[in-house]
Amino acid sequence: MSKFYITTAIVYTNAPPHIGFALELVQADVIARWRRQRGDDVHFLTGTDEHGTKITRAAKDAGQGTKEFVDDIEQQVVDLAKDFEVSNDDFIRTSDQERHWPAAQKLWKRLADSDDVYKKTYEGYYCVGHEAFIKPSELEEDRCPIHKTEPERIQEENWFFRLSNYRNQVKAAIEADELRIVPASRKQEILNLLDDAEDVSFSRPSAQLSWGIPVPGDDSQTMYVWADALTNYISAIGYAQESEQFRTLWPADVHLIGKDILRFHAMIWPAMLLAAGLDLPRAIYVHGFINVDGEKMSKSLGNVIDPKEFLKRFGPEVARYYLCRAIPTTEDGDFAWQNVRARYDGELANGLGNLVQRTVTLLIKLGTEVLYDQDQADTATLRAFTDTSTYEAFMEQFRLHDALAEVWHKVDEANAYINVKEPWKQEGQPMKQTMLTLAAMVGHIAWLLAPFMPETANAITARFGTPLTEHVPPGTVLKPMKGDPLFPRL
Repeated sequence: MSKFYITTAIVYTNAPPHIGFALELVQADVIARWRRQRGDDVHFLTGTDEHGTKITRAAKDAGQGTKEFVDDIEQQVVDLAKDFEVSNDDFIRTSDQERHWPAAQKLWKRLADSDDVYKKTYEGYYCVGHEAFIKPSELEEDRCPIHKTEPERIQEENWFFRLSNYRNQVKAAIEADELRIVPASRKQEILNLLDDAEDVSFSRPSAQLSWGIPVPGDDSQTMYVWADALTNYISAIGYAQESEQFRTLWPADVHLIGKDILRFHAMIWPAMLLAAGLDLPRAIYVHGFINVDGEKMSKSLGNVIDPKEFLKRFGPEVARYYLCRAIPTTEDGDFAWQNVRARYDGELANGLGNLVQRTVTLLIKLGTEVLYDQDQADTATLRAFTDTSTYEAFMEQFRLHDALAEVWHKVDEANAYINVKEPWKQEGQPMKQTMLTLAAMVGHIAWLLAPFMPETANAITARFGTPLTEHVPPGTVLKPMKGDPLFPRL
């Protein structure tokens, strides 16, 4: 088996997790499940980012202590992952003083040993939403373009990281795809930003930020949230101890993130790793944002989608399907309740659900136990139908919506096969050939669907009494069983 280490960004615990992070969790889970299907030894990490000015302010506004506040949000993130059927292998908290803090401080010391951190007085614009200083040229009408808030003008003495020492190496690695940025449009975006990359603040005075990791050797300073948070990808796998797990899993194969934090992951993090003498991650996959009815989600507009409400209305399988099918994987996508309903009725109930129900009902006419003889099926049709090259290419390219569309082409093709063959009019060997072919088609669809809708895939094969495999094994005894519709009418 080949190792495959995939991470999501870690959720910033200043507020409950939103639908955008549910999207990221599901995307990462689909990739992880697909890789396991292929036989890879997968390690899937997610977690929570629990330090910073914004969190202490949010806790105060909520009338809670900071630890009590982040513990509550962290549990909501854990529950969200579980409710969306996410198969993460590990969960890291940046407040974890046994696993995370030693790694973050060790990495800082490595940077200090290579003379890549230095102290100076700095004055600039600080965006609390980003937990970062931003340049005046990045502002739009004196506001942060992402958070739409006016940054604070701050003058203070901080530790800085010599990003400028490594920008050429980082740029060369990205240009050569040693650090692959997906999609390509994000690659060009970060290359443009690297041309003007400057040294970055890596700490805040402890008097201003007490909730965080102390800078090693300087208790007057607290590690800046990005110097702290980015380290989670190695702290969770034992960087502090340089464990066997760390030596096996690093470098990460995929960091999956949102477009708003690309510059931190593709500029600062690779430079930190180079300064510490560590390998760069192999790829960064970047997804877009979810809009609602054509508008950006906003509390003021009252259009924020609560992932718990989504699950309550439709359940995790439909939620996973919609997020991967209707939202273009690497671009901004639109969420509309009426669109969820339309896809449920048209694609899930009438498309997939109807295919499974028809096939099981017709197969029962052959008997409650039917031997799957591959030679008696329509082998030419199955050979073309089970060609997964297009599906695999889309999965490799992080085009999950296109991969799922390919599955639905097969759903439509199988339904069309029934309509053309009209097995209810057939008897004997012709009917058996048609039904064995259909059973193999549906089993193959379930296999392709499994990374996206794992419970649905298992429910499909359970209707046929067969294992979840890419191809029905010759000699398998099919045991078709009627059941409730997979997607009952709403």
